[in-house]
Amino acid sequence: MTPDPGHGLTSALRAIRRQLAAMPHDLYLLRLIHCHTRRPLPGRRLWTPDELLDPRRVRFLRIRNREGFDIYIHPDNFDQNAGYILLDVDHPAPRVLDCMRRNGHHPCLVLETSPGRLQAWVHVCTASLEPGLATAIARHLALTYGGDPASADWRHLGRLAGFTNRKPARRTLLGFAPWVKVLHARAGLAPRAGDLIEYARTLPAPRNSALVFPEHGTHVNPAEARILYHNCVRRWAIAQRFPSPDWSIVDLWVARHLLARSLPAAQVAAVLRCASPHFPRRHGDPDDYLRRTLRRASATFPFPPSGGAV
Repeated sequence: MTPDPGHGLTSALRAIRRQLAAMPHDLYLLRLIHCHTRRPLPGRRLWTPDELLDPRRVRFLRIRNREGFDIYIHPDNFDQNAGYILLDVDHPAPRVLDCMRRNGHHPCLVLETSPGRLQAWVHVCTASLEPGLATAIARHLALTYGGDPASADWRHLGRLAGFTNRKPARRTLLGFAPWVKVLHARAGLAPRAGDLIEYARTLPAPRNSALVFPEHGTHVNPAEARILYHNCVRRWAIAQRFPSPDWSIVDLWVARHLLARSLPAAQVAAVLRCASPHFPRRHGDPDDYLRRTLRRASATFPFPPSGGAV
């Protein structure tokens, strides 16, 4: 177990509070990824600010962190960017933050993820950004300030402050995992955020910036399918409203929502197959179940009601 020299629960809560205050949002995607296996920890992924500041939940995260899981976060906004762009700089040039400020690209949050390595969040919009546009902004910032191009996309996860960086390559000379520290935290849009967005609109549209279904075929990236499905579940507050949801009905709502967005039926079926909880559950013929679900979703069927049981 890594020693904890004074960085206890109180310090973790203070660091999380500063980070959330600098990049306020109503919901955050949290992922715990093991430093050796690179496998995510199963379980709940969407957290409210109150939940992230709950001492009981922070204790849980601290235990997982000591077990080797890195803690990552991103403001969640369904299939859009929430207006925050991550710049990941492994080898920052001298005074790179001063340069960002001179250019009007003031970061709202700067983290030191390990000695000499920074992550900066730039708030560019108070509304949603399309994935392609957000990716173009991220790539432009990475190119301008020497950021990691592999981390420049519309939904890249950043570190959560108050925990340790468990990557073996980041260990100190004494073998300790370095702490992720808040260097700067001040909420607000970058002064030239509007210019940044307008410039990004002139750039070629980035490839692979959003989930694009092929016109033919049924291949769907499982991770993308889960994002589509579970963001519907989150938006409709299924878990909060229905203690024991009937996932067949939820499948129907999700299918109707995706068909309304002009996704081909074959791809909608593939999303349900990849992301519906415990699929195929008790269905003896999964293919027939998907066909029947899509037929019903194609007809008039209401979205989730404001109340009632599922």
